[in-house]
Amino acid sequence: MPRAILSLYDKTGLLPLAQGLASLGWELVASGGTARSLREAGLIVLDVSTITGAPEMIGGRVKTLHPAIHAAILAQPTAADMAEIAGYGLQPVDLVVCNLYPFSQTIAQTGVTVADAVEQIDIGGVTLLRAAAKNFARVTVVCDPGDYDAVLTALRAGDVAAPMRQRLAAKAFAHTRDYDMAIAAYLAELGAADDAPMPAHIALPLTRIQQLRYGENPHQNAALYATSAGSGPLGGALLQGKPLSYNNLLDLDAAWSAAASFTEPAVVMVKHLSPCGIAVGDTIAAAFAPALAADPVSAFGGVIGLNRAVDMEFVAALAEANLFVEAVAAPDFSAAALAWFAARKKNCRLLALPAAPPERWQVRSVQGGFLMQELDRGDPPAAVWQVVTQRQPTASEWPALRFAWQACQHVKSNAIVFACQNAAVGIGGGLPSRVDAVRLAISKAGDRARGAVMASDAFFPFADGLLTAADAGITAVIQPGGSIRDEDVIAAADQRGLAMVFTGARHFKH
Repeated sequence: MPRAILSLYDKTGLLPLAQGLASLGWELVASGGTARSLREAGLIVLDVSTITGAPEMIGGRVKTLHPAIHAAILAQPTAADMAEIAGYGLQPVDLVVCNLYPFSQTIAQTGVTVADAVEQIDIGGVTLLRAAAKNFARVTVVCDPGDYDAVLTALRAGDVAAPMRQRLAAKAFAHTRDYDMAIAAYLAELGAADDAPMPAHIALPLTRIQQLRYGENPHQNAALYATSAGSGPLGGALLQGKPLSYNNLLDLDAAWSAAASFTEPAVVMVKHLSPCGIAVGDTIAAAFAPALAADPVSAFGGVIGLNRAVDMEFVAALAEANLFVEAVAAPDFSAAALAWFAARKKNCRLLALPAAPPERWQVRSVQGGFLMQELDRGDPPAAVWQVVTQRQPTASEWPALRFAWQACQHVKSNAIVFACQNAAVGIGGGLPSRVDAVRLAISKAGDRARGAVMASDAFFPFADGLLTAADAGITAVIQPGGSIRDEDVIAAADQRGLAMVFTGARHFKH
């Protein structure tokens, strides 16, 4: 009679699996809550303690950690191994079904103590999985309820084939790897808070959640990986349209991150990872037209990020503009809005991204390694704004300067944003020369540059960029300061009658 050990925290699908095994003549071995669940369903179950001759110990923390269990799992399909375990009165285990304590789910909750987290570190379950996975030549290991039906189907047909056992073993090792990585990352972060601003070691438990058609270009393979196996793209849900592409995902992440940084209703338009329109308003519908006006040519075929739910008022604004949009990311979409998109723009991808705890780290690959930094969430607490010119900003210039400063933090460096109170009117960025970025912003703004303000993500190394903006009609400037030529730049601003604010904080975005 073949024997299966079942040890499960998540008992999803347990009873159909166990009933299927019992109907095929399998002997079921279980412990603790798994054994109780099976007995309550009327199934015959052999307790682990009956095999080991030892009771469950330390509040159930020690159950399966015993040679009688692991010798029966690890015995290879050789006459010598079978004879050896038989000499100890042991029967081989042919199937191990196990999942682990919910460590990641526990630490994701608010108010969790270190003791709470440590209590959810599984020992026996990990050992069962690793032992069974190591001996996949004979033993079938199952850690995912999604595989129960396939395993039962294979057993009903005769046996689980070797290639399937190997795939299930690989899945089990990936499961324990990710589990251990989550624990290591949690403990490392605790240590980093005490010893250093950045952890000495990082762990990234990633699961492929989408095979992409290709990467940036058709000849490049690509996939989307997430820290949670059940996650959707960017942690959200795709409500309409074809699967998101590699470039869609990058653009939507940039648009959503920028929109989410504003407290007011905000619209951010992104094309090729560069914002081409940013505006706020009383509603996202009110902010749409000013955002589009910043660069309607570039906005065509781009994506839109919104920090409010899409309603029919926004839909009406989009319809009136007759703008082709690849994708829209928002916290939610009304039923009427979804129906409109389905009828009028069925190819536009709609991504719902509910509010979630903000990520702390940003990780990027470089040759031979990775760079990791804290995300830029605006000016640090120590930053102090200072008016450095003879003229103070006017009452209307101050809100425009604040908006421009926040907007420029989402533009690729060298970042230049010309803005009025609620919208960017010209954006220049991603250029090696700051004065060229100013010229690009001027070309996008046109006549709207006159009377607008300017934000620069880093200092002006020379006065040329500021003077070029002044010639276009800019009246006030906000920048970090810190150049060895600050006095020259301030003097140029005073000569042109500009107001200028130093923030003391830089916001490069490479």
